[in-house]
Amino acid sequence: MEINFPFSTSRQNPSLMLPTPPTFTKMASMAFPVVQSPRNSTPIFSSNKEQTQNWNALKFVRGKKLLKDLSTWGIGGPCNYFVQVFHQTHLLSAIRYCREFSIPYVVIGKGSNCLFDDLGFDGCVLLNQIDFLERMEPGVYRAGSGFRFNHLGSLSCNEGFTGLEFAAGIPGTVGGATYMNAGANGQETANVIESVDIVTTEGNFRTLNRIDLTFGYRSSSFQDMDNLAAIVAATFRLERSGSAKKRQQELLKRRRATQPVNERSAGSVFRNPVNLGVSAAELIDKAGLKGCSIGGAMVTNIHANFLVNNGASTSQDMLNLIALVKDKVDSKFGVQLEEEVLYFHPYWNYANWER
Repeated sequence: MEINFPFSTSRQNPSLMLPTPPTFTKMASMAFPVVQSPRNSTPIFSSNKEQTQNWNALKFVRGKKLLKDLSTWGIGGPCNYFVQVFHQTHLLSAIRYCREFSIPYVVIGKGSNCLFDDLGFDGCVLLNQIDFLERMEPGVYRAGSGFRFNHLGSLSCNEGFTGLEFAAGIPGTVGGATYMNAGANGQETANVIESVDIVTTEGNFRTLNRIDLTFGYRSSSFQDMDNLAAIVAATFRLERSGSAKKRQQELLKRRRATQPVNERSAGSVFRNPVNLGVSAAELIDKAGLKGCSIGGAMVTNIHANFLVNNGASTSQDMLNLIALVKDKVDSKFGVQLEEEVLYFHPYWNYANWER
């Protein structure tokens, strides 16, 4: 997954060949509180005929790209605009397009940490396909933000370097792992980052060295950067190790035995509580919630911190199940769980952001 939260401009839209969306001042996808999805509304875009618009060699598709196809949860309606970017120049052009016409936008990768609404998203979804890989020197890899993080983990271990053994089990992108500081089994992305290339909302490219960045448990400086448009690439420095591949194989074997790898999930839904010595999964399990379901959403019996789509879950089913789990754990243990997953309201505006 890759998620970046930009500003959109507030100037009036000029006349377009296609219908224009409302103006938004600022857009973001916030971690919960869970909100009630507007159930009595119709999908964002319901035209039966696909509309496209070409702009600076980019093809913007109107209203026909379903977000469920871009999310590992398999939930979500159509987005108003959709475009794929394969190079940083494409990314910059797409951002400029959205700023030019006051369209809120979000950049995503594998969608492995996203809950989209069934109504869709009244903005532009930029699908990050910047997936290059450069070997700068032995053990130093520079990867595009759309490069598969699990592939980088496997490749680096196969070449005899340690630091990303855990990454082979993370179904996201380099950009998403960097943004969220993904981690598992005692390792974190931040431990091996040397630098990160970004593009700002003003259209400037910058390189941030590790000393310029702050990371925490599932958090990074990028989550607080008001002028961040997107992560473009990241450079990782790893140490040589003769046991990295073996350790990675052991971690993958454990993952297959303890996680619902063949079901539609978003990975761990809740962050582990800090300084309690107990995981979110343990709390959910002890609250008796394994197997609990609402509609097509269910707390899996394999791992209590994984909520799965059984094939017919709506976004509201998943929102309600998340709220139920939080309420039960709080009532039983006095612990307020916080989500790792990000919910995208279909109509983000300044009021949503401030809330």
